[in-house]
Amino acid sequence: MVTPEVESYIRQKFGEHAGLADDEVFADDVTLAAVIGRSPKMTNSIDLMEAFARTANGLRKDYGVRVRLPSLPLDTPTTTVLQVFLAEFEKQKAEEEAA
Repeated sequence: MVTPEVESYIRQKFGEHAGLADDEVFADDVTLAAVIGRSPKMTNSIDLMEAFARTANGLRKDYGVRVRLPSLPLDTPTTTVLQVFLAEFEKQKAEEEAA
């Protein structure tokens, strides 16, 4: 089970990379497309992918777990993306501990 610390970390880091507050990013109905539209740091989906990559790199550096996200359509809610991030973190953590 992912600790609340990891979820908070992901939320904080992604928000920083997007240049938005947590509630602007992770409200129930906010989609990835809306994040791009609201973000002062993003102009397209490449910027969004960079924010995910930077967040994943932070997880690798700070927690020692390499997370790779699948491709997600821009109409995906950010709350769903967060759950995918957390599930992938748990999966990779378990695989790395088993190795």
